[in-house]
Amino acid sequence: MKIIITGASSYVGASIYFQLKKKYPVVGTYNSHKLFPELHHLDITKEQEVNDFIVRERPNVIVHAAANASGSWCEQHPEMARTINQQGTMNIVNSANLVNSQVLLISSFAAADPRSVYGRTKLESEEAVKETKAGYVIVRPSLILGLSPNTANDRPFNRLLRNITDKTPPAYDSSWKFQPTWLHHLENVVEEIIERGIVNETIPVSLLEVKTRYDLARDILSEFDIDAIPEDKHDTSYAVSEDLSKLRELGLPIYTYSQMRSGIIKEIKTYLDRV
Repeated sequence: MKIIITGASSYVGASIYFQLKKKYPVVGTYNSHKLFPELHHLDITKEQEVNDFIVRERPNVIVHAAANASGSWCEQHPEMARTINQQGTMNIVNSANLVNSQVLLISSFAAADPRSVYGRTKLESEEAVKETKAGYVIVRPSLILGLSPNTANDRPFNRLLRNITDKTPPAYDSSWKFQPTWLHHLENVVEEIIERGIVNETIPVSLLEVKTRYDLARDILSEFDIDAIPEDKHDTSYAVSEDLSKLRELGLPIYTYSQMRSGIIKEIKTYLDRV
């Protein structure tokens, strides 16, 4: 089995790439930042470039992680956001159909309540990927935490990591409530989907427990003697998942908040021992 991972330099894509290449022949792509030397440049917004690349590589599965995941950037650049997130996905699907490849889309819980530009583009991406003739899977994580090979880009976990390395007392929002996703959990789900040949499913991936950004920062940073400061941003939106029974129905892994917290602390300590 041959796998292409788009966005293999991104926070999520790099982690999935690193995990899957332990078992499978994997080809990764990047656009602006080449995290691993063996990655191939690919601009997913260019239809012919995508066609040429996928027809040449002829993968069995494409894990499509390339996207712009910044909600604020998408609000400021709605047309570019749609070009990258929706049209880029359609280019991947059209090319996958030329070589009978399955597509696994890394989507977002935002697609379940698409009031934001980002949420709408992810929902449009999901609709596009359902046109994959060989079969599709949509994986919907929430806000993702966990150690990735990409520790540089501006994702929530990497900010926590900088709080630890810089020894800075950070302020975190205590109002917005959501069900977090552990990156390790997401990796495991993606790996099992591919291994077991699951197709034509939409699978929310998160914990059952509801937390705030402040809860997460407090519970992780306290292990490193850093006090998180609560900041009430009066965000009353409630980012709950769809029914997570899909994980149980398909026999996919489920983790608790306690398991995520202890796992992340172990990941950080291992990382700090290396740097």
